[in-house]
Amino acid sequence: MAADVIDYKIYGQSLQLIEIELDPGEGVRAEVGTMIYMEEGINMQTSSGGGIFAGFKRMFTGEGFFITTFLNHGMGKSRVGFAAPYPGEVIPLDLGQLGGQFLCQKDSFICAAKGIEIQVAFTKRLGSGFFGGEGFILQKLQGDGMAFIHAGGAIIEKDLAVGERLRVDTGCLVAFAPSVDYEIRFIGGFRNALFGGEGLFLAQMTGPGKVFLQSLPFSRLAERITATLPNLLGETDSSKSGGFLGGLLGGDDQG
Repeated sequence: MAADVIDYKIYGQSLQLIEIELDPGEGVRAEVGTMIYMEEGINMQTSSGGGIFAGFKRMFTGEGFFITTFLNHGMGKSRVGFAAPYPGEVIPLDLGQLGGQFLCQKDSFICAAKGIEIQVAFTKRLGSGFFGGEGFILQKLQGDGMAFIHAGGAIIEKDLAVGERLRVDTGCLVAFAPSVDYEIRFIGGFRNALFGGEGLFLAQMTGPGKVFLQSLPFSRLAERITATLPNLLGETDSSKSGGFLGGLLGGDDQG
């Protein structure tokens, strides 16, 4: 089925929003929780995105069970806006110009024109998917229309030549063409594993094909925030909170 031909506009710089303009009868499919607003005439239809099996497959890989379709049932043009939940940039993918398929990290997909198939695509080795750093599970976008994905921080676009190799932190890999061969490589050596600071696994990408990278994956941002939070709260406040909670839980006698 041919995908709907949709018009779009991207707003903002580092906290971007995509506004999709739909003609009557047109629709867009989106990850649950990415919709910001919708104008009159647009109805929401939530499904498992390809049957119950597809829904459970998405849940198994850490995604939501449902995909939401926004359809314009009005008599004129209507608009719906989407955004990712953390800072970064939107990458528009014209699948018709990219060979009809593209692979992306499981948490980078935002929305796509109705008619684009959104499927879970495991890594070549199932073990790599569960033990490769942040989790190397992919989604396959297939069709001839527009799809939109999100990159944390800044976008880095690489066009790999035949046989050209690029080693990437698994969390920094956003999307790549299916012509690119990939492997999850373990970085051996006790020092690398213990003191490397870049994780134990890298994705080795071998061209030809296009690769999109992100400078700040959400997992890395969350890790920094978690590590810094105790220092921001301060030892005094922390000790007071601990003493207060300890008193509540332990039932301290006050004399």
